[in-house]
Amino acid sequence: MEWRDLPYEASPRGGEVEMLQFALDRVRQQFAWKTGGLGAEQLRQTHPPSAMTLAGLIKHMAFVEDGFTARAASQPLAAPWDTRSWVENDRWGWESAVADDPEELYALWYGAAARSRAAWQVLSADGGLEVVVEDPDPAWSANRRMIAFDLLEEYLKHTGHADILREAVDGLTGNDPA
Repeated sequence: MEWRDLPYEASPRGGEVEMLQFALDRVRQQFAWKTGGLGAEQLRQTHPPSAMTLAGLIKHMAFVEDGFTARAASQPLAAPWDTRSWVENDRWGWESAVADDPEELYALWYGAAARSRAAWQVLSADGGLEVVVEDPDPAWSANRRMIAFDLLEEYLKHTGHADILREAVDGLTGNDPA
């Protein structure tokens, strides 16, 4: 897959749910463009003093998609995240990604993005963004709207990282793949 294969429909006059889906779709497409089409060496390249890699970003965002969506649905984490805690998964994703095959990394992220997109269409329907997701720590309880905005925030932050790393890898610049 590549960024052109991701769903994307402009929604300049949509309601809240449509605009949120549009924003997520657009930033997913940008993230896919900034991280896509690279070989293992390029994905693993670091840029000191940071240890961040494009491979790590891809795996981290796969975890973010699966993790935030599972949380919003009040479901447990699924494979490959189900054997570690949230904090351990976050660290594991960043660290293990440099040993992963590029095709596996891309498949992991594209699969997580597709599952998440489909789930959020269901979770946000009929006032579903108002549903409060309880957490054992009351400070982490939030409605689905907040979790969706957290997902969008993660994408915005890490797409910016991908923008800088990608330019350093092969000179790709720009704000929009289209």
